[in-house]
Amino acid sequence: MTTPAKPAMRPARAEFSSGPCAKRPGWNPDILQNAVLGRSHRSKLGKARLKEAIDRTRELLEVPDDHLIGIVAGSDTGAVEMAMWAMLGGRPVQLLAFESFGKDWVTDVTKQLKIEAEVLDAPYGQLPDLSKVRKDADLVFTWNGTTSGVRVPDGAFIAADREGITICDATSAAFAQDLDWAKLDVVTFSWQKALGGEAAHGVIVLSPRAVARLESYAPPWPMPKLFRMTSPKKEGGGGKLNAEIFEGATINTPSMLCVEDFLDAAKWATSIGGLTELRRRADSNLAVLEAWAQKTAWVAFLAEDPSIRSNTSVCLKVIDPRVTGLSDEAQADFAKKLASALEKEGVALDVGGYRDAPPGLRIWCGATIDASDLEALMPWLDWAFATTVSELAAA
Repeated sequence: MTTPAKPAMRPARAEFSSGPCAKRPGWNPDILQNAVLGRSHRSKLGKARLKEAIDRTRELLEVPDDHLIGIVAGSDTGAVEMAMWAMLGGRPVQLLAFESFGKDWVTDVTKQLKIEAEVLDAPYGQLPDLSKVRKDADLVFTWNGTTSGVRVPDGAFIAADREGITICDATSAAFAQDLDWAKLDVVTFSWQKALGGEAAHGVIVLSPRAVARLESYAPPWPMPKLFRMTSPKKEGGGGKLNAEIFEGATINTPSMLCVEDFLDAAKWATSIGGLTELRRRADSNLAVLEAWAQKTAWVAFLAEDPSIRSNTSVCLKVIDPRVTGLSDEAQADFAKKLASALEKEGVALDVGGYRDAPPGLRIWCGATIDASDLEALMPWLDWAFATTVSELAAA
């Protein structure tokens, strides 16, 4: 068996995980030394830090002034679920399912809330038929499929005069893609994605239409404390919005270390040029992979259509006949060995495809990644493939 020569250059940072994602360039633990520790998060100082996190989120994402921003429990999952539990059930519901998390929301709505919803689905690498989205229905969807590498191209498929509300899981789109705020009523994401923050905290953004839904509708099922954004329901309707949630008074105790870490990431993002530069960096990183894939015969994007290809969670599939001719189980095993070879060399960590997705690699290309590290990684991908194919032939 011939062992391919290893490339001379290595990425300076090998963290290409799709969540938690890489820290911003130059990060070190010393930035956390001013965190509000040993104090109540409801103290004047603690609430000020939480309010600063909300204000910096608004500035960075260019969130409209009439939208509310809250920090909630349970990462992006908690934020999506508190919106669905609080707002759905009063009118028809549609869900877009084209990757793992979108399918999770289908399970929540149809199996847990037991709503007879219409599911518009598509295989990994594709989008559902967006022309079937109805303006009279509530809509739940992911803007960017973290596990499929597919994103909606824009918000044009959502009617401006819609009657329902839109609940958008934007966890791997925020800080990297253009969100159409005029078309979105609930937007959720987590700190652990695009800015490389720490896990467990979610962010929920509410439009005036979403607030109106909360205050006019009372769902028929019990509401866990963590999901309650309003006071006890009134006769025939919802309760009054708990505005303090959107001013820094969280429902449960947050980690002030995580808050400090997010503040550092947000300050860095502002210092390099804000949302415009964050998007440019993600687009440039995707371009590195696209240039390499165009001249590489063994690989292709899971999202074959460039117009719907993610610039953050980039998913690749192996198309070499020596691999595609194998059984499904053997192809999955090959993909695992490919990712393992990269990890053993310390050049790419946690880049295996998502467990429910087709076998392949998933490489984070968000703004906290340096293009120079991706450029150094590309020869290693070729090396890992050649090495794993050679081992396959010798087996």
